Amino acid sequence: MPGPVVTEGERVTFRTVERDDAAFIQRSCTDPRIRYSLGSIHHRSRAQQEEGIESWIESEGTATFVACDDAADAPRGHPDDDETTPIGSFNARHVDGDRVWLSYWLLPEYHGEGYGRDMAETGIDYVFENYDVHGITAGAYEFNDASRGLLEAMGFTQVARRRESRYIDGDYYDEVRYDLLRREWAEQ
Repeated sequence: MPGPVVTEGERVTFRTVERDDAAFIQRSCTDPRIRYSLGSIHHRSRAQQEEGIESWIESEGTATFVACDDAADAPRGHPDDDETTPIGSFNARHVDGDRVWLSYWLLPEYHGEGYGRDMAETGIDYVFENYDVHGITAGAYEFNDASRGLLEAMGFTQVARRRESRYIDGDYYDEVRYDLLRREWAEQ
């Protein structure tokens, strides 16, 4: 059964991650179209994913959501409004500190349709509205032009490059790091 809705964007709805979401969340570490862009080099079983949900996703310092497609759902306010179609995940770690570490992923069939930007903006709004953090940090591998472009389009500033930081699918790749401050987001 899907978790309750926490917040909504223009095209996506965020709901809590529940144990039943383990198979869906598992795609982030098994589907090469997703996992390589995240730098996930190890597969996880469903049991390992369920353990992950219980440990890091449910920790006090983490805000993690399943992002759902509004277009495929019942109209808002409809009795079946809680029936959602998961399309990705948004994760903000260290929300109990000064800087949040942001990560997100989207099913490949939803790439290039505007869902990624709405998911990221909805999540960033949620973090700044609900946590007393000064800024958000995110990273993307050098080959992930879509994610790097999204971060830059949302006002993130490139602050570092970790050269050959991860061995992925037979080669080493640089990780590019970005920051966004609360005041910069508010000015947009």
